[in-house]
Amino acid sequence: MDVRSAKNYVFWLFCQFELITCSYLMEPWEKVLFYSFNVGMVGTLLYTAYACAAAHAGPALQLLWHCLGSQQGNAVSAVK
Repeated sequence: MDVRSAKNYVFWLFCQFELITCSYLMEPWEKVLFYSFNVGMVGTLLYTAYACAAAHAGPALQLLWHCLGSQQGNAVSAVK
């Protein structure tokens, strides 16, 4: 896929987004508010997913390593 077709595909996706959300009917200031809200929500979702994944990955991997037989700590610390 070359750059031109990728650019056209992204433009097509944006047009589909505008059609689905009916944002092509909005005035420019309404679009700014609508897109700002959407970008803020996606950013919050991504940050929350990153923070929760980072908080849960360590203990989950410790438990997995303990269950597979690696002795990195005792059973009490692996379960906590």
